[in-house]
Formats: sequence, C-alpha cells, structure tokens
Amino acid sequence: MPKSKRAKVVHLSKTEKKGKELTLKLYANIQKCVAEYPYLFVFSVENMRNTYLKDVRTQLSDSRLFFGKTKVMAKALGTSPETENAPGLSRLSTFLNGSVGLLFTPRPLTNVVSYFSSFTPMDYARSGTIATRSFTLPSGTVYSRAGEIPIEDDVPLAHSIEPMLRKLGVPSRLAKGKIELENEHLVCREGDILGSGATTLLKMFGVAIAEFKVELRAYWSASSGDVIDLGDRQREGVEDGMDIVEEEEDEES
Repeated sequence: MPKSKRAKVVHLSKTEKKGKELTLKLYANIQKCVAEYPYLFVFSVENMRNTYLKDVRTQLSDSRLFFGKTKVMAKALGTSPETENAPGLSRLSTFLNGSVGLLFTPRPLTNVVSYFSSFTPMDYARSGTIATRSFTLPSGTVYSRAGEIPIEDDVPLAHSIEPMLRKLGVPSRLAKGKIELENEHLVCREGDILGSGATTLLKMFGVAIAEFKVELRAYWSASSGDVIDLGDRQREGVEDGMDIVEEEEDEES
C-alpha cells in the first residue's frame, strides 16, 4: 500500500519522567547523610522564598538540606524501630507532615537555633497570606513610601501611576501633576487575608510584611539517639537556651 501523505505531528523534544529516579536519589542521599552527620533537624518554613532558602544553603555550606515527599523522607529515616536507619530515628517520622524539610548538620543545637532565630528576612506578601500589620495611605499628596519614611526623605509618586491606583480601588486624582487623596485609604488591616490588589499596593509602596522564618520542629542526635520536640522550646525563649546547653553538656560528658 502507498504511504499515507497525511500530516503528522512530530515533537522536536521528548522528555522522560524522572519522578521515580528523583525519589530513589532523595532516599539514597538521606540514608547516606544519616551516617555522615551527627545532628538532624526537621523544620518548616513560613513564607517560603527560594531566594532566602538559597542563602541558607550557602551560609550553612557544611550542612545538607532536603525538601521532598514526606513519605519518602520518613521511609528513608525509618518509621519503626525495626526499619530505622539509626537508633531513635523512627521517632522523627511523627514530625514529617505538611511542608517540612530535613537539615543534616555538624553544628550543635545551640548554634542552629541561634542562626535561624536571627535569620528572618522580610519580603513582599503574596496573595492569600495574612497581614501582620495594618497599612493606610495618608490623605493629601501621595508619596512613594506613603508615610513609611520621613516626608523630607520621600518623593511624590509619579503621576503616571495614578490610573493603576484607580484600577486597584484607590480613589485618587491628579492635581497640578501630583497624585492626591481627599481622604486616607485603608489598604489592609492586621489579620486580613490579603488579596492580589492589596499585595500589589503594598509592593508598590515598598511595604514588606512577609517574614521568611524557619521553625525547627524536632532534633535528633546520633550520639544519644534522642529525639527532642523543639516546638514548645522555641516558644519558651531564654529559658529554652539554658535547658539546651545543659543537655548538650550531658551528651559530651
């Protein structure tokens, strides 16, 4: 029979799924790190930003961070005393729920707690997050930072922005080439769930209210095999640090 002359779709690039390959790699890397690092932390991230996570990886270059499917991470560590990769590891599986990661490190507990307590960069909020503060545009001439800095250090907002403000629900007007507000305009209240309009206005006026924060959930020590719930300890503050130091001294002795 003669060959068909019908047009055929030919894909110039073909990609293969690598899900299973990546899963096996994650599993193997976690098991390898258990033997190489003396401490393991389970952590969660509030207001995740890849930029700041990369900063953490760079600053903790002697450590390894893993994000992946919690079931795979739990299986790699072991979910029972019979399957755990090292003594006590299976008790960490109860903390592997939600959006969490693993941090393998040679750094002691006090060092890691101190680092993440001080690493809390601010970023612009995204739609769907909860406002951590209220923000209002003052009446009168609209400045680029809307009262967030002294007016003598600020400049009026460019008149070309005025149509965008009106689209975002701000009752603005132009007067002698400057954007004016007859009354102050509430952008968000503390505790509000932010919509896309509010987040756009916050970013426009340079108001960063989303705090990138790593919360340490639990800690495992290879030398003792103990697992410590860090959730309550971080909320206790200064007294927490004293308890941690005492426990580390006991481990070293």
